[in-house]
Amino acid sequence: MVNIGNDWDSILAGEFKKDYYLKLREFLKREYAHYRIYPDMYDIFNALKYTPYSKVRAVIIGQDPYHGAGQAHGLCFSVKKGVEPPPSLKNIFKELETDLGITPPESGELTKWAENGVLLLNAVLTVREGMPNSHKGKGWENLTDEIIRRLNERAEPIVFLLWGANARSKAALITNPQHCVLQCAHPSPLSAYNGFFGCRHFSKANQYLISKGLKPIDWRLQR
Repeated sequence: MVNIGNDWDSILAGEFKKDYYLKLREFLKREYAHYRIYPDMYDIFNALKYTPYSKVRAVIIGQDPYHGAGQAHGLCFSVKKGVEPPPSLKNIFKELETDLGITPPESGELTKWAENGVLLLNAVLTVREGMPNSHKGKGWENLTDEIIRRLNERAEPIVFLLWGANARSKAALITNPQHCVLQCAHPSPLSAYNGFFGCRHFSKANQYLISKGLKPIDWRLQR
């Protein structure tokens, strides 16, 4: 039914057979048949496809996908090459430059982060065009909360970057003291000046990983 193509398949196999997911699947069939839904159905699980369970070193949690044409492709905050980075993503790049001196990239596609061990996970994985949060409460949260719980069980340290109230609500799922939880305001222009700017989460994440004897994340998107 779902084929991610890496270790997530065995970890989540039981979830895809549960009643909530079967109901969600029927809901999505109707939605994709009658409305314009983002991302493309083949991109829904890209966060898991690009970042296997065993390779996760950091997790960034978003709310739900971008709801405009051509933007969402299954990685939170990321847009496809050639698409203008939305305001929140521009603010992420500003903080990245302030923190680590990395010049903002031309493209807003974050695939390199995902391939480098950063799980870019939205709490809700689909959305109807022009209607943010339209697929909230339909079952996705059950699955994504389980993903966080499974990551919490891992012995190897992970850094969780929780930006904004929606992401910070997931902190309760992260109980393993081996992991690092970094929290601040959302990078949206409405809240970025309330604590996102100056949070230095990119360098703090790397400092934590290094302190645990692990390889830091290369946050550069262009080389």
